[in-house]
Amino acid sequence: MSQPKVVRCPQCGGPAQWSQDNPFRPFCCERCKMIDLGAWVTEEHRIPGEKLEDEAVWDGDESPEGKVLH
Repeated sequence: MSQPKVVRCPQCGGPAQWSQDNPFRPFCCERCKMIDLGAWVTEEHRIPGEKLEDEAVWDGDESPEGKVLH
């Protein structure tokens, strides 16, 4: 059986196994995975685009068709 591919962790740059045995893939460890998640949550990482006004953000109470979901 061949060795699993090793890639660079996108957070720390260290080695990370690219296999199903690594539950943190593509990260090397849970710490790096959580640091990256925190950057998304605090909007340090974001997808480029225009900022939406609050009214344009779906609040989850109604489906896009206007039907109440709960």
